[in-house]
Amino acid sequence: MELSPAIILILGGGIALVLLIVGIAVSLTGERSMVEERLGKYVEEQREQSAKEAKRGAMENPVTDWLNKRVERSSYGDNISKKLARADLKLKPGEYVFIVIGVILLVALIGYVIGQQSFLLAIAGGVGGAFLPGMYVKNQTDRRLRKFGDQLADMLNLMVNGLRAGYSTMQAMEAVSKELPSPINEEFRRVVQEMQLGITMEKALANLLVRVPSDDLDLVITAINVQREVGGNLAEILDTISFTIRERVRIKGEIRVLTTQVMYSGRFLSILPIIVILILYVLNKEYMMTYTQPESGICGYIALGVAAILIVSGYFSMKKLGDIEI
Repeated sequence: MELSPAIILILGGGIALVLLIVGIAVSLTGERSMVEERLGKYVEEQREQSAKEAKRGAMENPVTDWLNKRVERSSYGDNISKKLARADLKLKPGEYVFIVIGVILLVALIGYVIGQQSFLLAIAGGVGGAFLPGMYVKNQTDRRLRKFGDQLADMLNLMVNGLRAGYSTMQAMEAVSKELPSPINEEFRRVVQEMQLGITMEKALANLLVRVPSDDLDLVITAINVQREVGGNLAEILDTISFTIRERVRIKGEIRVLTTQVMYSGRFLSILPIIVILILYVLNKEYMMTYTQPESGICGYIALGVAAILIVSGYFSMKKLGDIEI
């Protein structure tokens, strides 16, 4: 049976129409699934972010919320915010104050129990506990600043290579925020985000210097600002600064190795008398209370005061010996 050309054309057109309909349906379904997949990822990210915020909100209590409102309005709260930002601690000023109060009460309770219900040792523990959070924040800040300073020369080399390759200053900073490790990438990512939100480069770099109070970083920021004002080859300027900073970091490392023994000796010798006094107070309370007995008069208090002055002056003297400016 032979098919006429008309029937063949009709059958071919029908098959082509069916294939066209199937192709359109498949493409629409695939596009819809792709859109749904992308939206699903976005919704999932938003859900995770909302869950984190809800969890953080659940951790807060009325006391910390009240402290945040009171502390953030004062200059003391601004000072705490700067210290927490420099240490990269995700805490609000009110939360930090709440932690300080908790540590004071905890250490005072420990002193009260160890001293066999001694209010004097409880007060001494409370005073010592008030300095513990600040010491931790200071230690975290010093470690972060030291790590930032060690990475600064590598950051300058990456910026120089980017500028010579044709990047703008902002693009070079963005490359730093993506390529280098923490903490320098986090700080420059924040600088880039501030600039993308409309803040000027000078202001964003000034904010960076507030968070990272480094002399080397101040030199870099000054060079960038001067170049933006008067012009010049920024790549060559940063290359020269990079060599200078790298040598300063090397010399600082050598000095740190040579002065570490002096620093730790000063800390140990300053803490040792306090530890001995506490141990003797726990073991033989009557012997240590001789200084405060009426028979001793004012001589006991003078002896304790002179001892405290000698301990503090000795600590700062040894610290000054190990603190060498470059």
